[in-house]
Amino acid sequence: MTMIKNILVTICGCLLLLPTLSADDKDSKAPSFRRDIMPIFFRAGCNTGGCHGASRGKDGFSLSLFGYNPKGDYYSLTQEMIGRRINTSIPEKSLLLTKATGEVPHTGGDLFTKDSEHYKTIYNWILKGAPDDKADVPETIKVVLSTERITFNKKGESQAIKVTEHNNDGSTRDVTSLAQFSTNNSSVATVDEHGNITAVGAGDTYVFARFSRFSVGVDIIVLPEGDDFVWKQPKENNYIDKLVYARLQKLHINPSEICDDETFLRRVTVDLAGRTPTVDEYHAFMADNRANKRSIKIDILLESDGFTDLWTAIWAEQLRLVGGQYAPVATHTKAADTFFKWIKKQIHTGRPLNEFVAEMVGASGSNLTNGPANLYTMMVHKPRFDPKVFAADFSQLFMGIQIQCAECHNHPFDRWTMEDYYSLVSFFNGVKRKSGVEARERRIFYDVSAPPAKHLVDGRPMPAKVFDSIEPVPAGGDSRKELAKWLTAPTNKLFSRNLANRIWAQMMGKGVVNPVDDVRVSNPPVNGPLLDALDESLVKSGFKLRSLVRDICNSQVYQLSTKPTKSNKLDTRQFSHSYLKKLRADVLLDSVVTVTGIERRFRGFPEGTKALEYYPRMNGDTAGANFGDDFFKTFGRSSRATIAASETKVEPTLTQALHLAVGDTFQARIGAGGKIDKLVKSKSNPNEILDALFIMTLSRKPTELERSELLNLIGETTKDSAVYKDIFWGLLNSTEFSFNH
Repeated sequence: MTMIKNILVTICGCLLLLPTLSADDKDSKAPSFRRDIMPIFFRAGCNTGGCHGASRGKDGFSLSLFGYNPKGDYYSLTQEMIGRRINTSIPEKSLLLTKATGEVPHTGGDLFTKDSEHYKTIYNWILKGAPDDKADVPETIKVVLSTERITFNKKGESQAIKVTEHNNDGSTRDVTSLAQFSTNNSSVATVDEHGNITAVGAGDTYVFARFSRFSVGVDIIVLPEGDDFVWKQPKENNYIDKLVYARLQKLHINPSEICDDETFLRRVTVDLAGRTPTVDEYHAFMADNRANKRSIKIDILLESDGFTDLWTAIWAEQLRLVGGQYAPVATHTKAADTFFKWIKKQIHTGRPLNEFVAEMVGASGSNLTNGPANLYTMMVHKPRFDPKVFAADFSQLFMGIQIQCAECHNHPFDRWTMEDYYSLVSFFNGVKRKSGVEARERRIFYDVSAPPAKHLVDGRPMPAKVFDSIEPVPAGGDSRKELAKWLTAPTNKLFSRNLANRIWAQMMGKGVVNPVDDVRVSNPPVNGPLLDALDESLVKSGFKLRSLVRDICNSQVYQLSTKPTKSNKLDTRQFSHSYLKKLRADVLLDSVVTVTGIERRFRGFPEGTKALEYYPRMNGDTAGANFGDDFFKTFGRSSRATIAASETKVEPTLTQALHLAVGDTFQARIGAGGKIDKLVKSKSNPNEILDALFIMTLSRKPTELERSELLNLIGETTKDSAVYKDIFWGLLNSTEFSFNH
């Protein structure tokens, strides 16, 4: 009798703890596991990598990372340990609820309270028997915010945003309470769990909402207070200026002044020809009085061999082009030469970039005679072709998307799923290499009978399917043809925006999306309309590289000075002034040759080969880091170890400074060929010699302060070439020489 009384007391006590359920709650159908319960796990952080979404779970309980496997998660909750995590008889005693509310010890802490909607939803689901969804539930196909842009006039202002999901059955739902919010810069704006955004300080940032596999952002601008800002109405040359200046005006930032002719000449020559200007080029440009001389110079440089060589080098390093004598990895020197010459021809003739890429994607045949076929030998330096590795590199290079993040789970920061990843891999499952008629040859062909890739979770075959498509491509043929057609179509913004952004980054020092190979919703462009316009211009031109580069160079934005203004001195994102750019290793070396007149010899290459024309050649296995020349290793040229844009290093180092000061790059060239001796003899006074030295190295004349200090150094030794060689050495070692500005 006592035992029965205790049980009744316990039951009555439990009843007192039940949440208050409305009549609608009691009579309604059970919440959907996929649409109602799993979003709560995501919102509360239960299925993140630091909690139960970790590869081994947490505290004996595992969920799929960010909910990529609903079926598996349902099993873990209801079947793995029956009666422990879910208690359908006494729902409030379910560990799923008692841990989340802190009634029992929980490593993750308190996640919500008993009076919250999340608690009531889970409780109601358990009360109804914790059922799985019996049929296909509506699938989220898009998530939309209530606004795309918010401008706050001062800190402390706030505004709430709402999140709406759109489903494949045409229905919509407010999911603000289930979305997860974050900010890119909490010093500008913060956001709470309910979507309330608060201005913190002047600047711009993005606030994101994530629901299901979608992240969407709202562009936030917080205006500075009491800055007495007056827009200076700078001149606009083209659409680039219009869009950059429109953004700057919103941010209360005035752009810098336009750079002088000397600075422009050096900047544009380095950026378009891959070297510093010659003395003759300097004098010709400075003597030109035409109003449009800058545009004329841009056109001349665009048609130069230097432009072809520079962009050939850029594409060669992006495609991981290397050469060696180790035939099994299919990167023999003859194959590398064939590929390099093919790339150079495409750039020289101005072939549209979409055609250039499309031919590589669909290429087959001998790697020794068919250049574009080497896409399938160079991007993956392995004896056997690896479809997974290739698909990841392919996506990162040609679309800027790191799809490899979706190999084991849905992409944690973008909309790409495991289905997207394995469907892309299937395009390359049929790519094969076979030995040719000689040991160094590999023939690329497509095996149409190759099975598609299998999904990692359930093992189902994933036929080749392009992103955002419902149906897979037709089976029975070379699916790469369909991939190339889709990828390079003018309507495919994933491809064209990626190219436009990479070209902009090469010219301006950083991308509108930065890094250029990490394009995702949670890494938005700093100026969306600008990237849209660059993309549109590239497509409208027929994917002509020179056309977009011409637009960029002719803009006022490209020609801005590096000298900041009061309002833009802290700007590092919006292109309000020119950013200092460290010269690429090959451009630096070719500039040294231009200035000194003494060539640099490269082992295995003919005399007269420029640094831009050099690619790594190795005697053994080409896998791993490859530089081929110690100068390139020291100065950060791409090692070809991975496809990542970060393989090209742009940070100056102490090793570089020491090499320039005491290494053989400058020392062996200072007096070689008698160049300085001839210069001293040809000039009548020290002022003329100083002018010549500065023009030769820095493409400008010395300032009055520099001239005064150096004349004091020269003193009475006006015809002693040794002192001028020291000055020459100092100019070459200056930061100004190693950077474009």
